Parts: sequence; structure tokens; C-alpha cells
Amino acid sequence: MDFGVDVGTTVTKAVAFDEAGRQLAETSRPTRLDRPGVGRFEHDTDEIVASVNEVVAELASSVGDRPSVLAITAQGDGLWLVDGEGRPVRPAISWLDARSGAILERWTADGVAEQVFRRSGNRMFPGASGPLLAAVLAEEPEVLARAETAAYCKDVVMQRLTGVRATDVSDGSAPFLDPRTNEYDAEALAACGLSEWQHLLAPVGTPAGELQDSSLGLALGTRVSAGPYDLPAAAMGAGVSEVGDALLTVGTTLACQVVTRELPVDGEPAGLFLGTWTPGVWLRAMPAMVGTAALDRVLALLGVGTADLPALLAESPTGASGVTVLPYLSEAGERAPFVDTGARGTIDGISLSTTQADLVRATCEGIAFAARHCLEAAGWTGRVTVCGGGANSREWTQILADVLNSPLHTTEASQVAARGAVIGARLAADPLGTGAEWIAQTRQIDPDPARAAFYDEGYAHYLRRIEAARPRWSDPAPSAFLAEPSGAR
Repeated sequence: MDFGVDVGTTVTKAVAFDEAGRQLAETSRPTRLDRPGVGRFEHDTDEIVASVNEVVAELASSVGDRPSVLAITAQGDGLWLVDGEGRPVRPAISWLDARSGAILERWTADGVAEQVFRRSGNRMFPGASGPLLAAVLAEEPEVLARAETAAYCKDVVMQRLTGVRATDVSDGSAPFLDPRTNEYDAEALAACGLSEWQHLLAPVGTPAGELQDSSLGLALGTRVSAGPYDLPAAAMGAGVSEVGDALLTVGTTLACQVVTRELPVDGEPAGLFLGTWTPGVWLRAMPAMVGTAALDRVLALLGVGTADLPALLAESPTGASGVTVLPYLSEAGERAPFVDTGARGTIDGISLSTTQADLVRATCEGIAFAARHCLEAAGWTGRVTVCGGGANSREWTQILADVLNSPLHTTEASQVAARGAVIGARLAADPLGTGAEWIAQTRQIDPDPARAAFYDEGYAHYLRRIEAARPRWSDPAPSAFLAEPSGAR
């Protein structure tokens, strides 16, 4: 038996698998995402580590057995500054954070962002560790002086459980790892003015160690493995391994990944090239900021919940009665397949006859168009597998199939990233120790030809609307009334 842990943005999950890859049990804990200011999102690092201890201890108690390995995956990006023992020197900064927006805009204008992409294959966004390091250096230089590691989420958990300070090629890829050598690129760091802080970057390898914490209810010395992080872990769990095949994760992030053996860093800077545990194979990732978070916000504004989604999607016709949505609701803007820190959502086509259902369906259609935009930019040519919370909606998954005009293979397993983490741990110990039975099973959803033809026109309209909106994003309306001007009365 093996345990897989997935530390998400708002939930930590632990899953038990038997030797044949069957899921035996699952536990979870909600976690806090703090918002200390506008565009700022942080975690209490100690609370996140505690959530892992709690779900693992509960899982061990429920199955009544001990695992041969504890495999950890987690959210990527962000900045988790810790000391030599993995203790936080400040709250962890989430990948959703926007505090580095002005720095990234300057780097974009000065050509720094493009230079880093040419060297690492990664187009930075506000929630990436590079610009966040620069932001903390500008705002809290004393914090960096106390830090030993600019870590990622799974790596902090790994260090606290085992004492091992390391990261893997997937987390290390963003944004300073040279994908050709799997070593940190000194010129990319220098371009960002961060050369003197290279010592904060953890060694890159296949992190593994032995459990030193007795609070998890597991035997001390249990093997612990960390990585890959949740995007490539989900691809591993879903069996997405052939060049051109794609994984679409409809979660908080709309994560689009395509398997590739090429590194075309001479094109338009966009997305990420994530290293995998297979030499010479990368995942071309377009992790858009739009996703279920955008839909959840629209549902909340309308006073309805996810349980109402099937009926609402059925009530509004294909095309949402002419209502269209650009679903860029993140305060950090967008990061794929283009980077624009000023990107914001728009709703068009509203009339007195517009219904709640129209607004919800238009949002789901807009996110589906964003998925197609990302997949095409990533070089998708083959099979598409879908996972994530949004894939639980048959109605929304059908919209995705119609917009992509491609059969979709939705995973039956609920925790694909945790499964992928365990597969990675098993392969690291024995390259022949994991068979096809470990790959999550899927069901196929076929597109409707008539709706697919309709959505082809809708997608072209969506792309035109993005181009029309970008000049407006660079000239935003005033966002807050801070003081009443003198003489206003």
C-alpha cells in the first residue's frame, strides 16, 4: 500500500492506493488562503504542514495499515521562504499573488522577461518565484537575509518531514532552470538582478528521504518522496505520455499541458516548459489563471452554487443567448497563453432578457474558449484527457468537447495528482514496478458536430475580443475612491 498527498490551494488531500493502483480511502482538510491586501494571497506555512500531518494520520487510522511510501505533490509556483529547518521566515506567498505586477511589467518592457524565456523556456508571471523574490527584496530585504531556501510548497513539506532540502525538475523549471542541463541559469538570474540570491534555490534532483516526524501515525523511516508538482503529477497519473497528447485540468487554474520532445524557445514567449522525470521529455504547459475560480465568483455574484450548475447550463441555449464572457477575473491578470497583468474580465451582450443561466453558460463557454486557446498554443495534436473539479460536470465537459471539436477522455479517478505522485515515487524506486493498471481509467465524451461548427465561429469571435480588450486593459478605470476632492460639495 502507498499514500499520495496533494497539497492544493484550498484543500489538502491524502489517498491510499493498493499494490494494483486501486484507490482504497481518501481524507482531506480545507486550508486557509489569506488575503492581507489587494492582490495579495498568502498561506500560513505551519498550518499547511499541519494539514498534511492531519490527513496522513487520519488516513493511516482509517486503513489500519502503514504505507511503503508517502508521496507528496502540491501547488506550484509562489514563494515559500524558510530557514534551514524548513520553518517560515514569513508567510508563504501564493501563486495567485499579484504584488510583483509592476516589477514584471518593467521586466517585460526592458526585455528581461523575454531573455529569461529564451534561456529557461518559462514566461514569468506575477505569482512566479522570480518576480516574487524581487518583490520581497524590494519590500522586505531583511526577510531574504534570514531565509535559507526560496522553496516550493511540496519541498517545504518534504523538508519538515525528512530534513531533506531539495526540489525536482518540475518545480525547479520555473523560472531559472536551464531545461537542457537541469541546472540553474546564472544569466537568467543576473538579468533579474537576483544573482546574489542563487544560494536560496534548492538543489534539483529526485527528492527522497526517510520520515523523521512521528505525528503522522507512520513508522519512522518510512520512505518519503516529493514531486513532481501537481500539474505534471496529474499528467503522470492520467497516463498522458505520448508526444502531442494533452491534459486539461479544469481546476482553480485552467492547466493545459502537452507532451513534447522539443524546446522551441525562439517563438513568442508564453507558458512554461516543465521538466519531467523522463530525460528529453517536457510538458509544454499553459496554466491559465482562468478556471473554476472564475466560475465560482460568477456563481457567488448571482447567489447560486455549484449544485445549480447542471440545471443552469441546460436552461441556457448554446451560445448563451448572445452573452459572451472574457473570464479573466484574477487580480494578477493572465499568464497563458499570453501574459498581461492588466487582463480583466468582461461581459458583453447583456439585455433585459438575459437570465442567470445565460451568464453562467457564457462563463463556462468563455473558459472553454480559453482552454482551446491554451492547448493550441501549447502544440496539442493528439488525445485530450480531462481532470479536475470542473470535469465532474457532464454538461460543462460536453461544452469543452464541442469547443475543442475533439473527443475528451475524462478521468474516473478523483485524485489524479496524488496518484501521479505515487507513480513517480514507485518508478524512482523501481523503473519496472508500476504497470498500466496504475493509470487512471477514463470515459469518452464525443463532440456534437453541429455545436462544434457553431463554436468555431464563437472561438474566432473570442480571439477578436481579446485583441480588442488589450488596449483597454492598459488603460484601466480608477479602482477606488480614496478621498473626496476639495470643493466637491
